[in-house]
Amino acid sequence: MIFYFSATGNSKWVASQLAFILGESLVSINDSLKKGLTDCQYQLSEDERIGFVFPVHSWGVPTLVLKFIKHLELQGYENHQVFAVCTCGDDAGYTNSILKKALERKGLPLDQCFTVQMPNTYIVFPFFDVDSQEVESEKLENAQLRIKKISKEIVDGINNKSLYHKGVLPFLKTRLIYPIFKKCATGKTKFHASNRCTRCGLCKDICPTLNIKTSNGMPYWGNNCVQCLACIHNCPVKAIDYGEITVKKGRYHFKRRKNG
Repeated sequence: MIFYFSATGNSKWVASQLAFILGESLVSINDSLKKGLTDCQYQLSEDERIGFVFPVHSWGVPTLVLKFIKHLELQGYENHQVFAVCTCGDDAGYTNSILKKALERKGLPLDQCFTVQMPNTYIVFPFFDVDSQEVESEKLENAQLRIKKISKEIVDGINNKSLYHKGVLPFLKTRLIYPIFKKCATGKTKFHASNRCTRCGLCKDICPTLNIKTSNGMPYWGNNCVQCLACIHNCPVKAIDYGEITVKKGRYHFKRRKNG
């Protein structure tokens, strides 16, 4: 059973590839969050693995994934294998340590943790933008090979630390920047829709925190944003921006790029 959280399609694709290779079922954390985490009980079969796939947020675990784990109840758990795969634009810092502590509080181990580099999606910070098409294509090609290697390590039960990329200055990134991100990037937001908005309602439907409402069809954002960036990258007409900082920046969604 693989639990996945995805905003731009990267982690969903990785989780789907792993599920196909390993023969595991998929569970969307996004769907559970939108239901208010009212039912987070799952029955494990005897030979089932437990996996978590999610994007790295500012060199740490997304707050919504931590919230899901806090509510998670696994029935029939008896020393099942537990693994995680973090998708990241570059590196993951000590995301694995944060996840390990969160799982330990639920009585679960973290037997293996891996990273898969995927196209960049974080565009709401100065000097951060999506990758060029050349870099994006190279990352996606390498990711397919990486997933095959990771799948073999999972099957063999090997915790290959070379398949986890923490990057340079991981302590600074995870212990200093990540807490600041969690504090400052959540709550009230600068997201807004321009007059290009077609009132399709997609942003409202995909928001995992149900933070987006509409008035006369136009979306507006409440005070429960977690900067997953699902809204800004999924908008089909590029009508959503974060203040003025994203106006000239690109957008990325895995499915859209793969299809077009």
